[in-house]
Amino acid sequence: MVKRTIPNVHMTLVSSNRKTGKIPVTTTSAESCPSACPFKKNGCYADGGPLGMHWLKVTKRQRGENWRLFLGKIAGLPEGQFWRHNQAGDLPGLDNNIDGNLLRQLTKANAGKRGFTYTHKPVLKNAKNRQLVQKANKAGFTVNLSANNLREADKLAELNIGPVVCVLPVDHKGNTETPKGRKVVQCPATIDGKDARCDSCQLCQKQRSAIVGFPAHGASKRKAGEIAKG
Repeated sequence: MVKRTIPNVHMTLVSSNRKTGKIPVTTTSAESCPSACPFKKNGCYADGGPLGMHWLKVTKRQRGENWRLFLGKIAGLPEGQFWRHNQAGDLPGLDNNIDGNLLRQLTKANAGKRGFTYTHKPVLKNAKNRQLVQKANKAGFTVNLSANNLREADKLAELNIGPVVCVLPVDHKGNTETPKGRKVVQCPATIDGKDARCDSCQLCQKQRSAIVGFPAHGASKRKAGEIAKG
């Protein structure tokens, strides 16, 4: 029998993060993160600072609730509510594999709402993960595929199973293109002097052709930036 990891999830109904705005935001226990992610304990923005301390408590089950209670909270959100899943953590499932049953439950709870998230669960060489991500996107729960660099962003976009985001070097500024000419739009909330937040932008929740780029950030941004250079 395959071991299943049921994640612990904390939900903040009104985020105080200035980049997200006052929307519901969740944090999922760290065992949900895949070993395939090159940023795991190696430049992940969520490892340090207040978010890192909060994430550790969620992982230790000192904060948050079990999966069933979490689903109830999502189902109870107002119709059309815009919300972000996983300011830290990943889709449910053991290591690199997505748990299809749990993702379907989350997608169902999100019905009528406007949830979005990001995943580093591998999809290029994992057909089951690809199918699950595609189904979630088609059912209205937006799962952005996280690329480690611009070349990988092209490969993920070619799958045509969901929108793509990409990590950019630390000092990157402005829009750019992938090696194959796909448009990359820098996340407005990361542009100095621009008053933009997730709740006003909402680009990552949309099914789109443009790739959203995030300059490496956080306490270990230099490490992440080197990975982004490919």
